[in-house]
Amino acid sequence: MTVTTGRMVAGRYELSTLIGQGGMGQVWTAYDRRLDRRVAVKLLRPDKVAGQEADELRRRFVRECRVTAQVDHPGLVTVHDAGSEGEELFLVMQYVDGADLYDHLAEHDPYPWQWTVAVAAQLCAVLSAVHAVPIVHRDLKPRNVMVKQDGTVTVLDLGVASVMDTDTTRLTHTGSPIGSPAYMAPEQAMGGAVGPYTDLYALGVLMHELLSGEVPFAGSTALGVLHRHLYEPPLPVRRIRPEVPEALETLVLRLLAKDPQHRPASAQEVYEDLALLLPARGTPTGAPLDPTRPFLRPHAPWPDRARTPAPQPAPAPPVAEKPDVAAAVDEVKRLLGEGRITQAVDILGAILPAAAEQHGELSPVVRTLRKQYAATLMDDGQYRRALPELRRLADERAAEAGQADPQSLRYRYEAAQCLEQLGEPAAALAEYRALLPYYENQYVSGDPQLAHEVRRRIGHLLLALGDRPAAHDTLARLVLDVERLHGPGHPLAVEIRRTLQWLGQVRG
Repeated sequence: MTVTTGRMVAGRYELSTLIGQGGMGQVWTAYDRRLDRRVAVKLLRPDKVAGQEADELRRRFVRECRVTAQVDHPGLVTVHDAGSEGEELFLVMQYVDGADLYDHLAEHDPYPWQWTVAVAAQLCAVLSAVHAVPIVHRDLKPRNVMVKQDGTVTVLDLGVASVMDTDTTRLTHTGSPIGSPAYMAPEQAMGGAVGPYTDLYALGVLMHELLSGEVPFAGSTALGVLHRHLYEPPLPVRRIRPEVPEALETLVLRLLAKDPQHRPASAQEVYEDLALLLPARGTPTGAPLDPTRPFLRPHAPWPDRARTPAPQPAPAPPVAEKPDVAAAVDEVKRLLGEGRITQAVDILGAILPAAAEQHGELSPVVRTLRKQYAATLMDDGQYRRALPELRRLADERAAEAGQADPQSLRYRYEAAQCLEQLGEPAAALAEYRALLPYYENQYVSGDPQLAHEVRRRIGHLLLALGDRPAAHDTLARLVLDVERLHGPGHPLAVEIRRTLQWLGQVRG
C-alpha cells in the first residue's frame, strides 16, 4: 500500500510530511480535520512482522493503545486515537515540537554530563509511572525520546513495542534483528520474561551512549551484539570522559548488570541516585532544548512569562444514589459487548460493595460479579488491582472444593500471570512451580496443554532471573515432551527450539 501526502486516515487525519520510516511502518505529521490541530500519525503493517497472525496483532495493538492511553504523566506523549484501516494499524499521537534524543546527541558532542543526568532523571519519573500500571516499554532508545523546546523530555511509542514484542525484540531464526539489539537487555533478546528491570537496562545503555557518544555494545550482526551484552563488561565511561562524576559512572554500570537482580530495584531508586547530581535551582540559559531547565526552574512557564488563568467554577459535588445491582449487571454486559472495558471495570468495582450488602459476600451473584471483575481487570491490563481479587477467589474456592480444584488452580495461574506482569519474576516463578504438579498429575486435574505453558513460563522466568543453565534444562526437556505429544512442527515446539538455539549460540 502506497502512502502519500494528502491521504486521509480514518476519514479524519490528513497526512502531511513523512518524518520517520522503518521496516514495520512510517510516522507522519498530519492534520486532524475535526479539531483543526497538528498531530503525529504512526502507520504499522502487521503483514511485515513475520510469525504473528495479523488479526491477533490488530487486537493486541488496539488493546495496548487503550491501556497505555490511560497512563497519565506529562512525560508521555498523549495518545489521541488508534485503530485499523485496511491492512494497516494507525496510532494518532500528540505532535511534539522538539528534537529526538538521537539528533540532540548529534548536535551536542560531547553531550554535557549534567544534561545526561537531567534527561535520565526525567526518564525515571516517566518509567516509575509506567511501571506502576504495570507496563514495560520494551523499546527505550534515543529515537523514542523527544526533548521539547522547554527542556522537558517526552517518551514515545509506549505500548506499541509491547504489541510487537514477540518478533521485534528478539532475534529471528536467521539471526537478524527486527528491533534495536543495541538497547536490549539480555533476558529480553533471548525471549525471557521482561519487567521493569528490562527498561532499566535500556536506560543504562542510553546513558552510556549520551556520556560516551557510543552504545556500550555494537557489532556487525545481531548475534554478535547479543553475545557482547551477555559476556563483555561495558567500558566505564570515565575512561573516555574523566570529568564524569564517579557516582554517575557507578550508576551506569549497575544499570548495565548482566543479571537483572543486580540492577537497581526500581526507576524510583535510580532517580534518587540521580537527584544528588542534578543542578541546583538557578537561572536557565534561555536556550531551547536544555534538559536541565525543568530542574533549574521547576514548573516555571515557558517562555519565562507568568500568566494568570481565569478562575474556574468549582464542580458540583456528586449525588449519592443507591445503586441498582441488576441494572448495573446489564450495563456491564452491554459495555463488554461493545469493547468498552474500562467503563465496565469502573461499574463492576462500584457495584460490588452494594451487591455484597444485598446478597452476602459468599452469594452466587457476588461470586459471579467478583469473577467478572477480576477477568475484566486482567483484560484491561490492571494487574495490580486484579491480583488480590484473584487470590481471594482462589482461597474461597479452595476452602470449599480443595486445593486441587481446577477453578481454584485457574485463579492461582492468573494470579501468577499478574505477578509476572508486575515485574516480580521470583514470586511468579514460585507460584508457577507450586501449580505445576497439579497440572501434571492426571489423577488430580492434569492438563498437559496448560502444564506445557506453565513450564514454558518457568523457563522464561529463569532467563529473566539470569539462570540460563536452568532455563536451558527446563526448555530442553519441555520441547521433547511437546514434540512427543504434538510433533516437531507444533508452534510451541518451534518457538522453544528457536530459544534453545539462541541459548546454545550465546553460550560460547
